Amino acid sequence: MKIMAVDYGESRTGIAVSDVTEFLASPVGIIKEKNTLKAIEKIAAQAKELGAQMIVIGNPVNMDGTRGERSEKCTFVAEEVAKLVDVPVKMWDERATTKTALNMLSDNGTYGKKRKEVLDAVAATVILENFMAYRKNHKDEQ
Repeated sequence: MKIMAVDYGESRTGIAVSDVTEFLASPVGIIKEKNTLKAIEKIAAQAKELGAQMIVIGNPVNMDGTRGERSEKCTFVAEEVAKLVDVPVKMWDERATTKTALNMLSDNGTYGKKRKEVLDAVAATVILENFMAYRKNHKDEQ
């Protein structure tokens, strides 16, 4: 199944996609949009363009597991995207994915402006990799 992951942000939203075997997750790029409703439309359009069969939206819950304002906003985004597409839309705990993405970029020597341009797409890729690993190890829950 081809899965698209979304790392929603107030001004930049990272997008990543898997191959149909759910083995490889690749960054697609970012959607630069500050207007939430326009970002939702662009996310849905990107999913259709990529042929996504499922969309996973990162849920930035707090480290203690509680939900804050950002989590509520991402839930709203997920609900609205679901109204525009004909595929399942799931939320996925994205705690520490941006930190993981930053570490990956540092390990690869990506800094400055280039880092800012790709960070959200790499974070979406980390979200997708975590989600695919869970699916692989929990086939009975699908």
